Amino acid sequence: MKTLILFDSYFGNTEKIARAFAKAFEGDQEFAIKRNHETTPEELSNYDLLIVGSPTRGFQPTEDVAKLIKSIKPGALKNTKIAAFDTRVALESIHNKLLKGMVHLGGYAAKPIAARLCKKGATQVIEPEGFFVMDTEGPLKEGELERAEAWGLKIRELAVVN
Repeated sequence: MKTLILFDSYFGNTEKIARAFAKAFEGDQEFAIKRNHETTPEELSNYDLLIVGSPTRGFQPTEDVAKLIKSIKPGALKNTKIAAFDTRVALESIHNKLLKGMVHLGGYAAKPIAARLCKKGATQVIEPEGFFVMDTEGPLKEGELERAEAWGLKIRELAVVN
């Protein structure tokens, strides 16, 4: 199974989560982990499994991740399995009522990533997942790297079975 973990990261938290997933694929000859600007839309269709992540910015993935996904040709991911993740501040950690309401309505980056990749023909193997930071710039909430490692193992298992 040819696998790519693709991510964007502003403050290093999303990269830490992506590298934690990578532990599930260590030793695989056909495995890569890259920042979103290190690949092309055409290259993405060469993978059996894509794990794509972004920090949540304005309830969406970063502009660079969104632009990369948008530039993938329709149907190009027909034989590709995907999983999507984001880093986010937990809703219960937001004390400003207006902002909390906006986040509740607007959501986070992982679901739009998954939906956009599926529109390009991909098949989702697991529900999108969010990993928590303590504040906009981090750090990661305690236990999130371990949770990310476990999620990576689950993705690998589901991708092989399906």
